[in-house]
Order: sequence, then C-alpha cells, then structure tokens
Amino acid sequence: MPHIKLTTLTKNYGHGQGIFDINLEVALGEVFGFVGTNGAGKTTTIRHMMGFLKPDSGSAAIMGLDCWQDSAKLKRHIGYVPGEIAFPDAPTGTAFLKSQAALLGLKDMTHAHRIVDILQLDPTANLKRMSKGMKQKNAIAAAFMGDPEILILDEPTTGLDPLMRVGFIDLLNEEKKKGKTIFMSTHLFEEVENTCDKVALIKDGRIIDVKSTAEIRHNQNKTFKIEFLTHEDYLSFTTLPLTIQEKREDQRQVVVQVNDKNINAFLAALKNYRVKFLRENKYTLEQYFNDVYRTQF
Repeated sequence: MPHIKLTTLTKNYGHGQGIFDINLEVALGEVFGFVGTNGAGKTTTIRHMMGFLKPDSGSAAIMGLDCWQDSAKLKRHIGYVPGEIAFPDAPTGTAFLKSQAALLGLKDMTHAHRIVDILQLDPTANLKRMSKGMKQKNAIAAAFMGDPEILILDEPTTGLDPLMRVGFIDLLNEEKKKGKTIFMSTHLFEEVENTCDKVALIKDGRIIDVKSTAEIRHNQNKTFKIEFLTHEDYLSFTTLPLTIQEKREDQRQVVVQVNDKNINAFLAALKNYRVKFLRENKYTLEQYFNDVYRTQF
C-alpha cells in the first residue's frame, strides 16, 4: 500500500480554479517533489492531505487513513510546514517551540536543539518581529523537532538565503536516510534534483507528468557543446547528418544532440576533426519540464 495516495482528488472553486482528478502515489521512505508555478494547485493539494479541506470528489489517504475523516490521528505522524505561516500568540520563538513540544508530548529536546543549531536559529527573538526567513526557520524547526514519520512541506525554503537553503537540503537528506516519507512542494527545481526520488508537475490544477528524477538525469538524449580549432573543421562538421541545436560560426562552436545508441558513432566521427573542447551539457529537471510544456501546450 502506498504511504500517501491521492485518488481523483478534486476541489473545484469555479472559473477553472482548484485541482482536478489528482492521482498520485508516494511509497514508504520516498521523497516526492511537487513542482508548479504559483496558483498551479500545490497548496490546495497539500491542504487536502493535511485534512484542512474536504474534497468535492475523490480522496486523499495517508498510512491507509482518510485525510479528512482521520486528520486528528494522522497529525500525530506528520511534520508540516505550511505555505503561509501564521504563528499563535507567543512572545518568542522559544515559547512557540516549547508549546509545540508540549503538544507533541516531547520530553527529550536533544533532537529539537540540533535542528535549531543546523538552521542557525535564534529562537529567543520576538516571534512577531522576526524576518520572514527567521519565521520560516521556526516553522521548519517545529515540523522536524518531533522526528515525525512523514514530512509534508509546502514551499519550505521560502525566505531562506541561498546558504541556508543548502543547509536545509542537507537536513532533508538526513531525514531521507532515516527512511522518512517526504512530500515537498517547490518552484525551485534545484531543490528537487538534490533531494527527490520522484517528481510531479502540476499546471492549472492538473498533473501533467510524473517522473523519476534518476530517469531525467540519465536522459537518453545527450547534448554536447563542441568548439573546433579551425573554421574549416567547423564547416565540415556542420554538414554531418546530426541533430544540431545551435551554431556559433564566429566562435567555431556547435551544440548537438546525440542519442545514447549513437554515442560511439558520434565520438568516432569526432576523431576526424581538430577539437578545442568537448563538453556535455547536463540535462536538468527544469529543462525536462520546459520540454514537457512545449510539447503539450
């Protein structure tokens, strides 16, 4: 049984707004990325998973329990970072984290203190006067401190500086090694590439693709950038029956796409030319989904 399962999940707000027939499965111990632009439906989907919204049709289930009917039971197993943070009336971050620990029945704060250290968080500051980044750190600490089995994270790095995002990715990968099931929405492709096993792309409330990140990284169509030592070699190479994506004659450079099955023939052909450099342009998750957009819309 999937650890998280969404079945034809639908919430129709009218005028094309909402989510429609969402089908997703997340396995135990899997890190799942949920990618889309603002307004695509990421937060609405996650709010159904947290039991905050009742679907118009379809269902959301976690650990075999219905997210709407059994939301109280499920929250004991879930660490959650909301997309929009609204803190309770607590004077400091320390007071807020202590209240969260009390709700969780957390006695040993060793793990909580470690999370605070990793995030470089000063929880003694006034909660309401904290910067957006500091508030985000408090929300992350609250979600992770109880060492939950499942993490549901809605744009968790919003407001974090680039260095702290790297620290957060390291923290997420630590949780991954523990076998946690993690569902994370983001619009930052790099975060997904560095953490997730699988990723879904949502657009206008509908899932348009689900893919293994390993499969994307090992795309069978490779792209190479080549620069030749002479203009003669450049011109001769461009006459070969290859898929040339770009030509830069003034720099004697070409960008070609080569399928895995043709790699040996491609490299053999290059031996006949004087090459200044040859570099593979790695295929990224962002490029993959841009290609999906271009071919489907």
